[in-house]
Amino acid sequence: MSRTINLKLHLLAAPILGLGLLVGSQGAVAKGCIKGAVVGGVAGHVAGHHAIAGAAAGCVIGHQMAKKKQQQQRQQQQHQPPQATPAPAAPAPGQTQV
Repeated sequence: MSRTINLKLHLLAAPILGLGLLVGSQGAVAKGCIKGAVVGGVAGHVAGHHAIAGAAAGCVIGHQMAKKKQQQQRQQQQHQPPQATPAPAAPAPGQTQV
């Protein structure tokens, strides 16, 4: 029994370590990964005790969704016309402009 638990821990350690390195090393590049991993981990656990697989899949999906959202925001910014700057207000009668 002890040997089976030890083997399972070794099999789970590699994906967890890999996911930790991915998240830790990429910082801002891994947008969406943490949120997706949490949601995927919970869903995987509820679906049949596959929390690690769910977290890994959720990380990938969350990252892709964040990447698409960022790309859409860039396209919207490129298609917006530049905002006109308002003209300076004319001085009131009797006042001089500085």
